[in-house]
Amino acid sequence: MYAEERQQAIADMVRVDGRASVTALASRFDVTSETVRRDLMSLERSGHVQRVHGGAVRAGLVQVIGEQAVDEREATRTEQKSAIGRAALRFLPPDGGSVLFDAGTTTIQAARSLPLDRALSSITNSIPVAAVLAAHPLGSVGVLGGRVRGLTQATVGADTVAALERLRVSTAFIGTNGISESHGLSTPDPDEAAIKSAMVRVARRVVVLADSSKTNREDFASFAEVDDIDVLITDDGVDPEFSAALSARGVEVVIA
Repeated sequence: MYAEERQQAIADMVRVDGRASVTALASRFDVTSETVRRDLMSLERSGHVQRVHGGAVRAGLVQVIGEQAVDEREATRTEQKSAIGRAALRFLPPDGGSVLFDAGTTTIQAARSLPLDRALSSITNSIPVAAVLAAHPLGSVGVLGGRVRGLTQATVGADTVAALERLRVSTAFIGTNGISESHGLSTPDPDEAAIKSAMVRVARRVVVLADSSKTNREDFASFAEVDDIDVLITDDGVDPEFSAALSARGVEVVIA
């Protein structure tokens, strides 16, 4: 098979299936992974596919996003975030359990939704989340130390990671800037990615809170694979194909 024929076949596969991995393509066409990568580079230049980590997706399927400050993000998609925060309550541990709150505007909504009659031990690296949790009458709140990153008002750094590694929590509510099948969960800042990755490692159950604008999107630093999470709570704007793909991989998708 000539290279042009193979590339046309790859473009057709990606157009129909939405995605294809380098490994699968190499096996399908009996060529090396490096040959497939060259094919994908050529197809991306011609606008037929979009390369992602480990393969390619249909052109335009995955969007790369930037970062906004907390106050900017709080003013966007407020209804969806509030609904997601309320839906997160279903995954709270019993009284006496521990909850880890990641930084983010949707996790703030989850903190605001906590029932006042539940006794929970909460931990966070978010200054705004800590302020909300501190007003809870029956709960206790711990704040992870470290350098405060002004843009997100989250503590980050080696000390924060070390403190997390000593914990084992019942449930972690995690925020993300992007989630895709190939790149997993991602965020713009490597320091925040390190914190989020540690949070995922120390939680018995990982619940991701992300409105549908974050799905099928990728950012700079990946901090977890899709297979590392237990639940995604999102809104009804999520792509049904993306939701079905996550469900097939064992992730419970909840539409708030």
